[in-house]
Amino acid sequence: MHINVSFLNNLLNMVNSTLEDLVLYMHKELTATKKAEIESELEQNWALREKYNVLLESFNRISNIKLQSPRLQTVNAIMQYATGVSKVSS
Repeated sequence: MHINVSFLNNLLNMVNSTLEDLVLYMHKELTATKKAEIESELEQNWALREKYNVLLESFNRISNIKLQSPRLQTVNAIMQYATGVSKVSS
């Protein structure tokens, strides 16, 4: 049986980045060390790279969506409900 030592070393050196790590990486909010670790893992880990690409594409799509303000009737209904709920009975 042949064991690929390089493959095993890559597995042992994986950072095991979380989704939160990928979001922080995407927003450039990581330390230089953590950024380098994630970049190395993204190069070596196809599945993680795919997750990151999906995350990045989703972020870009959401960023380009034009948001609409709610109708005044909806805002008034929420406010009316909130004032009724916030009353404390003695």
